[in-house]
Amino acid sequence: MNTRASPKASLPLPIDSHLDERSRRARTEPMSVLSLGDGLYEVEAASGSTYLVDMDAGRCTCPDHVFRDVRCKHVRRVAIEITEGRTPPPGERAVPCTDCERTVFVPEDASGPFYCPAHTVFPGDAVRDRETGDHLTVVDVSDLRADAVHITAADTTVADYGTNDRYDPDDPVVGAIYPHARVAKNGVVPDALRVYVFPRTRLEKVTREPVLG
Repeated sequence: MNTRASPKASLPLPIDSHLDERSRRARTEPMSVLSLGDGLYEVEAASGSTYLVDMDAGRCTCPDHVFRDVRCKHVRRVAIEITEGRTPPPGERAVPCTDCERTVFVPEDASGPFYCPAHTVFPGDAVRDRETGDHLTVVDVSDLRADAVHITAADTTVADYGTNDRYDPDDPVVGAIYPHARVAKNGVVPDALRVYVFPRTRLEKVTREPVLG
C-alpha cells in the first residue's frame, strides 16, 4: 500500500477563531500524519512521540485519550488533515497520478493506473499515442482490462498486440478515433468510423488546439 506522511508542521489558525485548548494545540503544534489504511493513522508529535489514531472509533493511544477519555489533539489533527485534503479519509489511500505524480486519493481496494483530474480522460478528450505521436479523440473509456479485450482483426488481445508489449496487461482499455473523424463530446460514434483500442497508459491527455475559422 502506498502511504505518504504529511510534513511535521503547524497549521495557521482560522481568523477570529475561538478554539478550545486542545483544538488550538492540534493546529499550532508541529505534527505529521501518516495514513496506514483501515481508518488508522500514525501521528508523530512535536516531542517525537508517535501515537496511533483510529478515526472510525475516535480513539488514540496517547495518555490524554487513554486516561481522560477525551478527543485529544491527535484525533483532532487527523480530522483537520482529512478535511483540508492533505490526508486520505478512512477507506481511501494516497497514490501518485500516473502521468504527473500529483497525489490523488482513491479507494483502498482500487487498482491502477490512477490519474488526477487534469489527466483523467473522458469521451471527447484529445490524447496523444506515446508510441507514434499521433493525436486521437477518445470515444470510450472502459473498465475492462487490456488482456481481456480481443481485437478481432488482429486475432489477439489488446495486451498482446505487438506495439502494446510495454504496457501493463491490467491497464483499462480506451477507445479512440483519429482527429479527422472527430465527434461531439460524449456524442454518438457513427458506425462508419473505426474505433482503435489502446491500453490507457499508452495515451497521454493533451490540450486540443483551437480550430481557426
